[in-house]
Amino acid sequence: MTAPIERPVNWIEDHLNRYLETNGEDGHIFSGVPTLLLTTMGRKTGQPYTTPLIYGQDGGRYLLVASRGGAPTNPGWYRNLVIQPDVEIQVKADRFSVRARTATPEEKGPLWELMAKIWPNYDEYKTKTTREIPLVILER
Repeated sequence: MTAPIERPVNWIEDHLNRYLETNGEDGHIFSGVPTLLLTTMGRKTGQPYTTPLIYGQDGGRYLLVASRGGAPTNPGWYRNLVIQPDVEIQVKADRFSVRARTATPEEKGPLWELMAKIWPNYDEYKTKTTREIPLVILER
């Protein structure tokens, strides 16, 4: 089991702000892994929400894992994009629209392996929950 990383209380907000203020120069690589900013529309509020997330790439597709650290429920950003799959991402200074979808069972295996190479804790998160952790594919 990997030891938890000690972070300040507002680390997500701090990461997001640094990423935005520097166009990803400070924040694209975070804890040694690539991160992007995902903006979804709130399923209840209709307001935009931006979340920094670890990502991988498969060709021109961007990949995300809706792990929430192995929590029993899916993260809010995932629940939002299921309702409204047209979202925006920022990778460094590049901002663009993508369409999100959950990987099929046939697609998920090799894509999960790719993501677990980037962030090995994903395999540990699977053992913490009974839910099937979604893998999201973002395509232009």
